[in-house]
Amino acid sequence: MRFEIVLTYSEFVIQNDFSDVALVLLGHGSTMIDTSGDVVYQHARELRSRRLFAEVREAFWKQDPKIKDVLSSLSVNRIFIVPLFISEGYFSDEVIPRELGFKTEGVEDFSRIQQRGSQTLFYCEPVGTHDSITAVLLERAREVVEKNPFPRAPKAKDLTLFIAGHGTEQNENSRASIQHQADLIRAQNVYAGVHAVFLEEAPKVSECFYLAETRHIVVVPFFISEGMHTQEDIPVMLGDSKRIVQQRLGMRQPPWRNPTERNGKLIWYASIVGTHPQVAEVILERVTTASEESV
Repeated sequence: MRFEIVLTYSEFVIQNDFSDVALVLLGHGSTMIDTSGDVVYQHARELRSRRLFAEVREAFWKQDPKIKDVLSSLSVNRIFIVPLFISEGYFSDEVIPRELGFKTEGVEDFSRIQQRGSQTLFYCEPVGTHDSITAVLLERAREVVEKNPFPRAPKAKDLTLFIAGHGTEQNENSRASIQHQADLIRAQNVYAGVHAVFLEEAPKVSECFYLAETRHIVVVPFFISEGMHTQEDIPVMLGDSKRIVQQRLGMRQPPWRNPTERNGKLIWYASIVGTHPQVAEVILERVTTASEESV
């Protein structure tokens, strides 16, 4: 299945005029992993090159430039903040909106539009919950198998697809968005089986060997950015030794060799969802939706 663009670039230009608007792409960031913010810069560069907005700025929760500092430096009247997060989870729907003043402690619901003097701030929904992300997941699964046939690519009906997410007991929505994507894809009857697996919740990533009824497995990491979870934790949970994974990363090689046989299964490990080029279109969709809801 190929990715289907929800809103084309030309349609966005025709339908919207954001020449006096600032777009802020918000990532989690990390002070431990240098590449954590790369995906934010990737999509910011792409959208900046289109000259749709007065400004396109990168911002983070954990690393510089911090989101509060970026917001305080902007002088335009309308600011759209798009969280590059997978789910409406602990950080994107609780911690960050509370710290930015969109949400009050102890209150579940909150308005995503806030007036601050002459400025209007829009806190958009995360990119990972957009409907078109389903097609990105399918594209990631398709491309890794086609690029690494052994000796020929198995058909989708002979594959079990696993969507690997973080999961956390701090917020049930973190799990819900990943499970939702698994349900949507399962309903399409493309693969022999579709399962959501997690790093911190059951079923764990390591259980894919027992959940799969096919010999062929493809695992798609449902993450926005690369980091220890995608480059080390998941490959180790799939059966590679930590030493080997770290050795590959040290030589700037992919952490997993596609495909690799483990426990009688042949496993393909795909690229993360967040770096897919079409995520830039999802960002535009989020901005458009937020703008329409304010009318």
